[in-house]
Amino acid sequence: MKKVLFGLSLMLLTVAGMSVNAQNILTPDDENNLSNFYTRTMSTTRQAIPYPALRESDVIWETCIWRDIDFREKFNQFFYFPKGEDSLNNNQGRINLAYLIYRNAALGEFEIFDDDELKIPVDWDFMYTKLNKADTTMTDPVYDDYGDLIDEGHDTIKYKSFSSDDYYKIHIKEYWYIDKQDTRMKARIVALALVDENCKEVDGEMECNPTTRFWIPMNDMRVRNIFARTNVYDIYNNNVERSYDEVFISRYFDSYVTRETNVYNREIHDYLTGEDAQLESQTIEERIFDIESDMWEY
Repeated sequence: MKKVLFGLSLMLLTVAGMSVNAQNILTPDDENNLSNFYTRTMSTTRQAIPYPALRESDVIWETCIWRDIDFREKFNQFFYFPKGEDSLNNNQGRINLAYLIYRNAALGEFEIFDDDELKIPVDWDFMYTKLNKADTTMTDPVYDDYGDLIDEGHDTIKYKSFSSDDYYKIHIKEYWYIDKQDTRMKARIVALALVDENCKEVDGEMECNPTTRFWIPMNDMRVRNIFARTNVYDIYNNNVERSYDEVFISRYFDSYVTRETNVYNREIHDYLTGEDAQLESQTIEERIFDIESDMWEY
């Protein structure tokens, strides 16, 4: 009798498993069987894993680091591409990072801030006017062949809407610390900011300067969940399902240090330039990793 019951139970489990798996199989008659050969639901329902709890007494050392991630570097190009704002229609659901942040900030999914301390909130309507600019320029006077004035010139308003193509870099603020529970060096990114080239015409010439637009809180689970549901491109396997959240947690990017917390509250470029600034950035990186390795020397 027990064998019969066991056989029936095993049969029911097999049938149930087949019915569950059947939900993820597209058939030729399926109305959704247009561009995919199986349903893709894992990334759209994915949630970010909360950070483990950390007690103040467990942090025996920490430092604050600011660094830049340049999208123009080959390793970081998955942040910049696909180009264009409506990239959901033709790029396997991938969105470049700048447009992902812009779209969800516009929808009010999370707050934005003016400073990296995340203490000065910014109203989105005010930020919208900065990201979607309207510049007024004066046209030149127009004369005919005899030198008579035809048009003395007038003001022309040029509208420039937000374009993710203009955003080539991000700033991140992070803390490196040693957890005495496992005696390991760890990093936690707490803030991220978009950077673009702000170009203005000065004396007939265009001058462009990197401009930090706004900061978003990377400790906010709303931000992390949005990042967790958005995949990035992998050159080796399209089905890797690596999300933006995993990119930042696993530090799957190339970057360079621009500032370490210091008594003068200054960045590297404030006291060094050129090759000296690059060497200082590398020195800060090496010093952080040496602290961890030195703990295990006897």
